[in-house]
Amino acid sequence: MSLSELEKLKQIDWSSIDWQAELKNNINSIDTLKQYVDLSESEEKTLREVVDNHPMNIPRYYLSLIDENNPFDPIRKLALPSKEELVVAGAMGETTKDPYGDDKHNKGNGILHKYPYSALIVATDYCSMYCRHCFRKAIVGLPNDKTVENFQRAAEYIREHKEITNVIISGGDPLLINTKRIRKILESLVDIEHVNYVRIGTRTPVVYPMRFYDDDLLRCFEEFNKHKTLYLPTHFNHVNEITETAKDAVLRIRQTGTTVNNQAVLLKGVNANAQDIEDLMNGLVAIGVNPYYLYQCMPVSRVRHHFQVPLKKGIDIVDEAKLKLDGYAKRFKFIMGHDIGKIEICGRIDDKLILKQIHSRPEEPEKASRMMVMQLDDKAGWLDDMREVSL
Repeated sequence: MSLSELEKLKQIDWSSIDWQAELKNNINSIDTLKQYVDLSESEEKTLREVVDNHPMNIPRYYLSLIDENNPFDPIRKLALPSKEELVVAGAMGETTKDPYGDDKHNKGNGILHKYPYSALIVATDYCSMYCRHCFRKAIVGLPNDKTVENFQRAAEYIREHKEITNVIISGGDPLLINTKRIRKILESLVDIEHVNYVRIGTRTPVVYPMRFYDDDLLRCFEEFNKHKTLYLPTHFNHVNEITETAKDAVLRIRQTGTTVNNQAVLLKGVNANAQDIEDLMNGLVAIGVNPYYLYQCMPVSRVRHHFQVPLKKGIDIVDEAKLKLDGYAKRFKFIMGHDIGKIEICGRIDDKLILKQIHSRPEEPEKASRMMVMQLDDKAGWLDDMREVSL
């Protein structure tokens, strides 16, 4: 019996693949997708409409992780477009294109400066995979003016703002930039005395681990770590993403002295049960990745309707998972990344949700570290869906 095209992908030795050349093989059209995944005539018509609104880009490596025999496969839901994306706002409530308030804190030239001590540089709008739950869905893979044009000028902004202690290089996915440019970006930050560390936010260890067979990139990380500290926040959402290839990528990163942290998202149809969260967190600590944040899915247009889990259910899932996790695996915080700042979802007492704001905007410094009690119902999925009450 001959192998299907998807089964053939599973036979590839990804460590032997040239990462830059392989990008040309990404699946970015419905016609190409049909070579690997069976689509009915009606599905095909719908998905063509979906990708007109939000482009599709799937690495062959990540597509190979799909279980053809599981119609509810979490990898499929994370990677493939869905008819649900045609719903701008649905049962979970109102949506927005900018839930994190990026536009309010845009300083131009790709610089977002929301918190006094952190500057974020949008280095590119391109990713090796366009995740279907992306909170920057309005810019990733689409024409925009939000990315950095001149990194030296961005570095000067950071140099002039001495309150900045750390820099996040984000995107899109900044590790899709060529290694020579990444080196220049890091070199422009290494001698800024008040910058203690740099973070590179990337999903490449998960969806495109071939990137870390580039020895020049690893040397670049190692050299930077001799002068400052480099962190790599990544984004594993399901234990099925922790493959042998991904493990090897993480090991290579860690061998440069770089710390790898994970920021997952709680997603309906992907990991919205205690067992999946338990398996994910245990899988992460086993390969040396620190569980850092588990985000509540943001109320993003064309995302919230089919990915967001109600907060009441979400906190119960997290609490149940943490009952079974050891100290290292349960270190993550359950978080809302809100316009007003980051908010930790601490727990609930009956129908009251206990929150703690852990970061605040510079114009409201007094709100950092405040506790909030919100009236909870079965539907609420975001801070704005609830009213503040007393215990």
